[in-house]
Amino acid sequence: MDNKKLIKYLKIAGVCIVVALFLWFLVLNPLFTFRGYENQVEEAAKRYYEINSSQLPTGTRVKTLSVQELFDQAYLKEDFYVPLSKKPCSITESWVKVRKEDGEYKYYTYLKCGVISSVVDHKGPVITLNGDDEITIDKGEKYEELGVKSVVDSSDGKMDVKDVEIDSSDVNTNVTGTYEVVYTAKDSLNNKTEKVRKVKVVSRLENIVKQATNNTGVYTGLTPNNYIYFSGMLFRILDLEGDNVRIVAEQDVSNVNYSAIDEWLEYYYSHITKESKKYVVDSKYCDMKATDKNVATIKECSSYTKELTVSILSASDINQTKDKNGDSYLFPKSISWIRNEKDDKNVYATRDVFYGYGTQYMAFNKNYNFGIRPVITIKGDTLVVSGNGTYENPYSIGDFKSGKASDKVNSRYTGEYVSFSGTLWRIIDVDNDGTTKVIADTTIYNNGDRVQTFYDTDNKAKIYNPKQKGNIGYFINNQASQYIDVDYFVNKEIEVPIYKTAIKYGEESTTKKYKVRLSAPNMYEMFSAFDYNSEMMKSYWLINSSRKQYTKAVISDIGVVMYGDLYDYGKYGIRPVGYLDKSCTIVRGKGTRENPYIITK
Repeated sequence: MDNKKLIKYLKIAGVCIVVALFLWFLVLNPLFTFRGYENQVEEAAKRYYEINSSQLPTGTRVKTLSVQELFDQAYLKEDFYVPLSKKPCSITESWVKVRKEDGEYKYYTYLKCGVISSVVDHKGPVITLNGDDEITIDKGEKYEELGVKSVVDSSDGKMDVKDVEIDSSDVNTNVTGTYEVVYTAKDSLNNKTEKVRKVKVVSRLENIVKQATNNTGVYTGLTPNNYIYFSGMLFRILDLEGDNVRIVAEQDVSNVNYSAIDEWLEYYYSHITKESKKYVVDSKYCDMKATDKNVATIKECSSYTKELTVSILSASDINQTKDKNGDSYLFPKSISWIRNEKDDKNVYATRDVFYGYGTQYMAFNKNYNFGIRPVITIKGDTLVVSGNGTYENPYSIGDFKSGKASDKVNSRYTGEYVSFSGTLWRIIDVDNDGTTKVIADTTIYNNGDRVQTFYDTDNKAKIYNPKQKGNIGYFINNQASQYIDVDYFVNKEIEVPIYKTAIKYGEESTTKKYKVRLSAPNMYEMFSAFDYNSEMMKSYWLINSSRKQYTKAVISDIGVVMYGDLYDYGKYGIRPVGYLDKSCTIVRGKGTRENPYIITK
């Protein structure tokens, strides 16, 4: 043999030796070590049963002895380690099972050491359920067990589904929440499998309405528990519209001339949060004409709008909610428009009682500015996550989360409440520069006396002007700080709307800009209407004014826009509007009227 062939054979031999050593060191030796562990465990188990023979199983029963117990009772003394490492084998997942077969006891040892484990049946059967692994049922509905479709074991094969134990004791359909039904099956070696079906007990809004109204779908009377929180604002559940649910703002949001109502409703809807809009369903709303004779009695509608995202109430909506005494939670204390025209110029409005008339409906010219209570339709399968429908604890659908401590106020939503220095404010909007526009929850008082002001100028037309002494705008911007804390507000450029004659939405003849810290509310903005939840609320000036002599805008003590001429000697209160500094931060609170955000700067 020449030297080249010899070198070649030696190289091959060297490779084979290396491979053999590799196989021995990394494969065979660990396996031999592991088999040695298995033998030690099985011998320890046999010694245990020699001493504790009364513990041996009888009949076809299987007895399981954990390796942990063998160590605890000193039948095993030296720890087992994963081969080629210092990591201990799992003694909690390892065991020895014994069963009597053909008159003799047979031992089955399962040991788990890292990636190496005993080749013995150690897995329970595979359970397949009828239906889904997660089901949803309504609160109060009976839970119907769907059962098991099949049970198959790798050693025992197909098993009888009747042998599966089912524990549904955890399910309580009278309380919302997620519950578990546990299915347990064991094979012939007592290997156990547990499979869980989750049962979600929910309150769907549609079903809540049905249950609360005895399946009529309509809330009636003065004080039904039908309050719901939506998009950070309080609403009342009105009724069912097919499979969906109609909700109405708890009270007037603003005052608007009826001739511009649909345009204003678009403005309102733009303030609904993006997340809340996912629940909204476009719907048709009643807009039939009415007469003085039938407006108080009509319940069936004969004419509808096109599909809208938001509308207002109609007489038929209100009439269906009357109880046997003729009372309804929908009659406002102010004057509110309803979507029922009397003729081309006049539209009906409603309130609890019109003074001197003993009626709840009257027709007015479309150009008058009266209250607006928006109505929205939301999906009936919407889940209620909390609340019981009371004013103190309204239903909540989880469409938004309250702010947390350290959150900026400008990250919050239209309609939420903030409080500082003992004064409550409501968020109107967040501006692009990070300032937050808010309106006071009540009019200003000083030592229990209402602060009032009036126009003390020679100008015939009383136009709102924060720079003119004697003007109500000047008083609000420069003297209101005597009665409320303005440290959190910033100077901000505002636009004052000025009208040629009548004050009508979107028909300003011009606007003027001023930089101010506080101003009067704009009649057409969010939450500028009279708030009957505020015990301190009285009349107050509005920023809207006209070039026509005596034509100014105020909210009266009874919550109605004064639509006639206002003479110069009239005194009215102040309900300020301002812009919170962008640095204002939440300290605590939930943003509700009862639990407002406490803020700091």
